[in-house]
Amino acid sequence: MPTTKQRRETARRRLERQIQRRQEAALKRRRRNLVTAAAFGVVLVLGGVFLLVTQLGDETTTPAAAPTPSASATPAREPKKTNGPCAYTETEQSLANPNAKDVGLPPDPAKTPAAGTVPVKITTNRGPMTLVLDRSKAPCAVQSFLFLTGKKFFDDSPCPRVVDQGIFVLQCGDPSGTTGGGPTYNYKEENVAKASYGAGVVAMANSGTPGSTGSQFFILYKDSSKSLGKSYSVIGTITQGLDVVTKVAAGGNDGSNQAGGGKPKLPVTLTTVAVAA
Repeated sequence: MPTTKQRRETARRRLERQIQRRQEAALKRRRRNLVTAAAFGVVLVLGGVFLLVTQLGDETTTPAAAPTPSASATPAREPKKTNGPCAYTETEQSLANPNAKDVGLPPDPAKTPAAGTVPVKITTNRGPMTLVLDRSKAPCAVQSFLFLTGKKFFDDSPCPRVVDQGIFVLQCGDPSGTTGGGPTYNYKEENVAKASYGAGVVAMANSGTPGSTGSQFFILYKDSSKSLGKSYSVIGTITQGLDVVTKVAAGGNDGSNQAGGGKPKLPVTLTTVAVAA
């Protein structure tokens, strides 16, 4: 029969084993809690990132009379640049722009034609237009415009923007009809210090960054000289069809462009654009 001392020793060992088991169980619970907390934290972080991307991912800002930036993908090839005075330049961003239309680069001779005028006939679903391009005002822009015309770049392209407050323009020249498209190249602005933006003037749009002129152009149906900054290359005038532009502008717009105006409620499409014979 065990003695009192032996019973006490047995009880002590039993108590120590119970304490050890409790400590091990508590340690396991802490480990499980830590793993659970870490996993929950990861879920919260991923959820926050997803929310941030979905809420902010489509926000853009657009200068007046400017093409809207577009989402980019992987460029299809290496960018190119001409060696002449106009320096038509491709970029990885323009090549990757899903709204861009690749038709190559314009010719860029050492002596870019800088004199003379070129009439361009435009048919639209609202009536005919005639633009008279003036090489002396913007030789590189006119050269690019004529190159794109020869490639039928502008044919069947909707004019994506009309503005009736602050500035008074109809913006065209984007085959995608989004204000985010154009060719895969850009080039410099020309003679902007001398530019005047009265009714009937035709000028090239850009993103507000130097050297970002592309294919988009705008036709002024009212004088906007006081509100439109001297940043846009003037390429000529509209000599027929200003009434078409005015009618489209009078129809209003949907207000979808952050820089002002939006898609015309009276849609207008450039059906064909060609140099007059």
